[in-house]
Amino acid sequence: MLFMIVEHFRNGDPIPVYRRFRDRGRLAPEGLHYISSWVDEKLERCFQVMETVDRELLDRWISNWSDLVEFEVHPVMSSKEASERIAPLL
Repeated sequence: MLFMIVEHFRNGDPIPVYRRFRDRGRLAPEGLHYISSWVDEKLERCFQVMETVDRELLDRWISNWSDLVEFEVHPVMSSKEASERIAPLL
């Protein structure tokens, strides 16, 4: 399953987040896969896509960062999957 993660850097400060990432890496448990990410121009939010079959792995990853980041988690699907799901209803 794919998840769109919206990370809001606490106090709008990306420095502690990037420092931890530099020093310790992504801190993702085995089985949680990073797909891609984008950061807004103000460096206040990160939009990240992660993939896993076990939501618990995502929650463990979030706990590694929750002191620095507030999270929104949105299960998502590809546009192709959405088209296939909606096609019978058209």
